[in-house]
Amino acid sequence: MGSPTAPHPVLKKYYESESERRPFVRALFDDAAEHYDWVCALGSFGSGQRYRRSVLVRSGLCPGMRLLDVATGTGLVARAATRILRDPGALIGLDPSGGMLREARRTLSIPLVQGTVEELPFANNHFDFLSMGYALRHMADLGVAFGECLRVLKPGGRVLILEITLPSSRLGQRVFRVYFEKVLPRIARISTGSAKAELLMKYYWDTIAGCVPPDMILGVLKSSGFIDVERRVLGGLLSEYLGRKPV
Repeated sequence: MGSPTAPHPVLKKYYESESERRPFVRALFDDAAEHYDWVCALGSFGSGQRYRRSVLVRSGLCPGMRLLDVATGTGLVARAATRILRDPGALIGLDPSGGMLREARRTLSIPLVQGTVEELPFANNHFDFLSMGYALRHMADLGVAFGECLRVLKPGGRVLILEITLPSSRLGQRVFRVYFEKVLPRIARISTGSAKAELLMKYYWDTIAGCVPPDMILGVLKSSGFIDVERRVLGGLLSEYLGRKPV
């Protein structure tokens, strides 16, 4: 059994127990890091960076703010944020995977820190804005993670969590499943020649299919202390979870 606020149950085809979740995920991303941007481009049909920049602006990110990008990976959200903030010193990226951070350093000149969202190595009340792009499913515990996000934000600071959500219709779910479970992993393997990239895409689907429902995510954000919590949905697939730290 997972913890009460684990994002999805233990996936025994990949690891046997909750204690093995974090080491498995870290190794998986380490091994597939060099192919990650290419695979993401396939999954987003080339629209990913335009969307990331747009949602950051719509959510209130603007020059003069200090941003923490949690689970920054290869820096996809961070790259979009640098175009808004226009100051590399105003943004820090954090990720548990050394492999992903090595890839991020190829395109970013911002500070990059290895660490987990459940144990953020930053002082209280330090950031104006905290972002997380498509990594909620890879946390160990939503409650602990959201509590840490709240801690490092300044009073009035904002959190934005981007995530993929199953379509509401049965037909949409079937189409989505075929693409993410069958088509995308095969394309990843053929285009990169990497079995690790293929495995990452298969794992992506299983975490999407097993993820806790949006109402639970909203509930944990609220119980962690965030206010003005809401969920916006784009195209029936992309969820934008927002919240604010009380003043």
